[in-house]
Amino acid sequence: MSVGSRPALTRIVRNLPRVAVAAAAALVLSACGGGEEKTESKPSGEASGGTSSAAFPVTVEHKYGSTTIDAEPKKVVTLGLSDQDAVLALGVKPVGAVDWFKETPYGKWQWSKDLWGSTPPQVVGERDEYNMEKIAALKPDLIIAQYSGMKKEQYDTLSKIAKVVAQPKGAEDYQATWQVMTQQIGKSLGKEAETQKLIAGIDARFKTVRDKHPEWKDRTVAVGEPVEPGKFSAFSPKDPKVIFLSEMGFTTSEAYRTALGKDNIADLSSERFDVMEADRTVWLGTPETEAAMKADPLYAKTKVNQEKRDLFLPYDSPDIGAALSFNTVLSIPYAIDQVVPKLEAIK
Repeated sequence: MSVGSRPALTRIVRNLPRVAVAAAAALVLSACGGGEEKTESKPSGEASGGTSSAAFPVTVEHKYGSTTIDAEPKKVVTLGLSDQDAVLALGVKPVGAVDWFKETPYGKWQWSKDLWGSTPPQVVGERDEYNMEKIAALKPDLIIAQYSGMKKEQYDTLSKIAKVVAQPKGAEDYQATWQVMTQQIGKSLGKEAETQKLIAGIDARFKTVRDKHPEWKDRTVAVGEPVEPGKFSAFSPKDPKVIFLSEMGFTTSEAYRTALGKDNIADLSSERFDVMEADRTVWLGTPETEAAMKADPLYAKTKVNQEKRDLFLPYDSPDIGAALSFNTVLSIPYAIDQVVPKLEAIK
């Protein structure tokens, strides 16, 4: 299924149903022998050489406590929607990952497809619904869930299969920064030095943009997605897409922050287009949703539209919206190359 034909991405993320953990638990335990059974076979994707055994043990704190990893992980499963990117960037191919955009996690994304090569992962779930039996069958020694809405009962079940590093503590689900999530992943893999280099490289890319465009500093931005005629969604200032623009110098207005509150996303009617008034308003979607938005008479009255300070970006073809949604060490350079010229064209 293409991005254009799927339901609104982040609305799905927010409204994810819980997995039937209790029903799956018995099957999982029988499949993995209570979490004690280990495998010596070589996985199709595993940790690459170069991780020093001296890095272990490491203890990683997270939402549900802390996890101590005693030795270099050989078989890694990622359950965060975009976690596979940082893992790949650090030279490790996950043996399992979840699907998010209905494109499979190793699909067409320009920023990561080459790193998968001929060893794609097993798809072990869709967004926050995990197939516990498939995960257990892979016999991983590490499960990572950073950009995730993993529930405590899911964590408890998965912890019977392998070591689990859940979402970063101190942040709402899906609202930790890409830096924090990358650091958590790097520490879990025993690759903290490599991780810091990756982060520094991305930070330098953003600094180059800020230095080239000092006029963007403190200009306001709003990011939304048309949902259906008469309705749209606005994304939290802590959403990856807004964070991406913030690192170029943009900020959000007090009215925008108030409208979102602590929510990751707010669904609003056309009567609330005032929330989206900003120096730059970015809409993500499809050519069809763009046409519908521009045809809305209430949107036609907004200043941002009349002054041509709005920008419509597709999720697909090219994958700009997807890259902003991932906002990882792999997708950010691609997103910068795609988005900056479009922002520059707005006077």
